[in-house]
Amino acid sequence: MAAAGLADDLLLEGDWSAGSGYRMGQKLAAKRTVTAVFVGNDQMALGLLRAFSEAGVRVPQDVSLVGFDDQPEAAYFTPPLTTVRQDFEELGRRCMDMMRTQIEDGAASSTIVVDPELVVRASTSPLP
Repeated sequence: MAAAGLADDLLLEGDWSAGSGYRMGQKLAAKRTVTAVFVGNDQMALGLLRAFSEAGVRVPQDVSLVGFDDQPEAAYFTPPLTTVRQDFEELGRRCMDMMRTQIEDGAASSTIVVDPELVVRASTSPLP
């Protein structure tokens, strides 16, 4: 954010709940300078959507919104939420394989990377 010249007060912390997303949405809606928001999980995005709606901030016409996790309900938010999907089953398999290898062979642990997938839905749009 610093490299892009964005203010530090745009980086908000939440507790992964819809309530914290709602409080963040109230703060961001009051600024009216934000054009896009990436939220740490879909639950916080749900709260943020509510706060924006109450403040008259339209998603995606005024602000694009992206969540993280692709929880099953994300497709049914209003608007349906663009989100980042993690393949948790694959991540679990790779972790188990790594643990099994470490137990059987004594091999040092390594980094596990499972590529995420951007699931584009109706909560994002190009700037006007």
